[in-house]
Amino acid sequence: MILGDPVPWFSAPLVTGGSFDLHVSAGRWVVLSFLGSPANPRAMTEFAGLVGASAGLAEDHVVVCCVFTGPPGELDSLAAVASNKLFCLADYDGAISRSFGASEMPRTIVLDPMLRSIADIAWDNPQGHAETVRAVLQGLPDVEQSAGVSMFAPALIVPRVFSFELCDFLVQFYEQQGGVDSGFQLDVAGKTTTLSDWRLKRRSDVPVAAPEVRELVRGQIVRRLLPQIEQNFQFKATRMDRYIVACYDSEVGGHFHRHRDNVNAGAQHRRFAVSINLNKDFEGCDLMFPEFGRKVYRPPEGGALVFSCGALHQVTPVTKGRRYAFLAFLYAEEDAKKREANNAKLHAGEQQYVAGRDRLFPEDAEPEPMVAVA
Repeated sequence: MILGDPVPWFSAPLVTGGSFDLHVSAGRWVVLSFLGSPANPRAMTEFAGLVGASAGLAEDHVVVCCVFTGPPGELDSLAAVASNKLFCLADYDGAISRSFGASEMPRTIVLDPMLRSIADIAWDNPQGHAETVRAVLQGLPDVEQSAGVSMFAPALIVPRVFSFELCDFLVQFYEQQGGVDSGFQLDVAGKTTTLSDWRLKRRSDVPVAAPEVRELVRGQIVRRLLPQIEQNFQFKATRMDRYIVACYDSEVGGHFHRHRDNVNAGAQHRRFAVSINLNKDFEGCDLMFPEFGRKVYRPPEGGALVFSCGALHQVTPVTKGRRYAFLAFLYAEEDAKKREANNAKLHAGEQQYVAGRDRLFPEDAEPEPMVAVA
C-alpha cells in the first residue's frame, strides 16, 4: 500500500452482529486498526488505547474500526464500547488484513475523507504505536478543512427543467394517490432485494404510470435537461430508470442516510441521479455529499440537481413541511444491457426489467422484426 493512494473497499461483519461497509464511512477520517488475534494480550491493550483516544471525537469527524482476526472472548465488553464511531470488525479469514498488508505486522492505517491512506503506523513504530496513533487523531482537522481548501461536489444544478404547472400537477397527483414507503435496495446472499429501515431512510413514493404524464415529463427532461448533462458531463443519456414522485414529510422525520446509488446488482446500470424539486415551502431536506464537506445543495422549484450515482450522498432530515421531488436515474444503451443481464441477480420478489418503456428517445428504437403468418 502506498500512502496517498485510494484503498480497496470492503464489507465485513461486526463482531457483535450486523455489518460494516467502508464506502459508506467516506466523508470522515477513517481509522483502520488491524489488531490481529484477540488472544494476543497486546491486541486488547491497543484496543483499549484506541477506545480512549477516540472518546472525545465526534462520529461525523472520525470513524474507528478495530479489525480482529479471531473471535474475542468477551463480547459483552466490546459491545459496551461499540458505537456509531467505534466498530469491531470480524476478519476471521484474514482477507481484509492481508489486503492492507497487516497480516505479518499489525498496524493502524488512517484514511482521509475520500478513503485514501495518509498514515501507516505499524506496531513496531519507533515512537510507539499507541502514542503515534493518538497524536495523529488529535491533529486531524475538521472534515471541511481536510483538503486545505473549500471543496465542492461535482453536482450540476439546472433551473427551469419542469414548468411550475407540471410541478403543481405532480404534487397534486401524489396527494391524490397517496405514497407508500419506498425502502431501499440491498444485496442479500447475492440477490438484490428491497428492505425498509426507518433509521436509514424515511420516504414515501408514488410511481407515475399514466402514459400521457410520462410523456410530458420525458419531453421536458429531454429538451431542458439532457443538453446540459451532455455539455457539462460529456454523457449522452438515452434511458431513464423510474418515474416517481417522492415525499419527505417532517411529521415522520423524512430523511435518507448516506449511500451510493449504484453499488448493488439491481442498480449497477445507473450513471447519473436526477432530483427535481417540485415545491419550495419546506425546511431542511437538502442534498449533502460528505466526501466534499458539509455544504448542502438544493435545486430551485422545478430545477434539477444532477450527480454521479457513484457519489456518496445523503438527504438531510426535513424539519418543516414536506419536500416533493421527482426522482430518476439516467443511463445509456450499454448500461441497459447490463441492467437486463442483472435480472438474474434480483430477488424473486423484485420487479424484473423489461426494456422499452425506459427509452428517452423512443423514435430511435429499432422496429420490431416482422413475423410472417401462414
